[in-house]
Amino acid sequence: MYDLIIIGGGPAGITAGIYAARKKINTLFLTKDFLSQITKTSEIDNWPGSPNMKGSDLALSFEKHLRKFDIEIKSEEVEKIEKKDGFLVNGKYSSKALIIATGSHPRRLNVKGESDFISKGVSFCPLCDAPFFKDKTVCVVGAGNAGYETVIDLKKYAKEVFLIEKSDKIIADKVLIDKEIKTYLNTEIVEIKGKDMVQEIVFSNGKSMPVDGVFIQIGSIPNSKVVKDFVELNERGEIKTNRETLETSEKGVFACGDVRDGGYKQVVLATGEGCLALLSAFNYLIHGN
Repeated sequence: MYDLIIIGGGPAGITAGIYAARKKINTLFLTKDFLSQITKTSEIDNWPGSPNMKGSDLALSFEKHLRKFDIEIKSEEVEKIEKKDGFLVNGKYSSKALIIATGSHPRRLNVKGESDFISKGVSFCPLCDAPFFKDKTVCVVGAGNAGYETVIDLKKYAKEVFLIEKSDKIIADKVLIDKEIKTYLNTEIVEIKGKDMVQEIVFSNGKSMPVDGVFIQIGSIPNSKVVKDFVELNERGEIKTNRETLETSEKGVFACGDVRDGGYKQVVLATGEGCLALLSAFNYLIHGN
């Protein structure tokens, strides 16, 4: 039996893993991959000490840092957690405590044609796909920070980029807003059409517009499905935690990063939460509280 199992390969989980290794806790680190949300961000300029850093580079540096330590890492997706003589993960790994750091995934529009054209013009990752839209016309759905960051990525390649926002206002930070970008407020896509690739979007008013690509940036959904019957979630599906310890409703289970009920989703906060969750788990393992 392990003392601790950490689930999730993003900034929160990796930080917890680094601290667990430094404290010599008998730990198993489980993650399908290290492709967290930050790998989808072209540039991060608010990570202290490393301005203007690519998200993919920062994620790689996190992984390399973790692998420097003597910690057991398995590339495996967690599909089941049970409470059995402590905690049983995937029916084969037992531990006395758990840290859930499974992050989140992009929210979809859930409109006709969206699923059909994923990787055929519909994208959730500008860093991955922007180069494929050289001299193309592209729309970005969502006028928040992620939407404008996507516009910045696409303008390096696309012939034309415009924003579509369902609400009546722009919600991005002023430093990101590009006044030259054509923005359609109070506008909602109801269908994405095409043959082999995206060719057209249809709006709720019945009008349509030709496009070569649709980048969807409307927020994220916490990856909490694996624990939904195990710990208490809020109305958004985030794991409820004690703000002082990050312990969940299940004693000995801690949550950190984008999967928990924090008000802000930032890399620097996720790393801090990973540290706090690990220190709290360490205290639980030593004292039982």
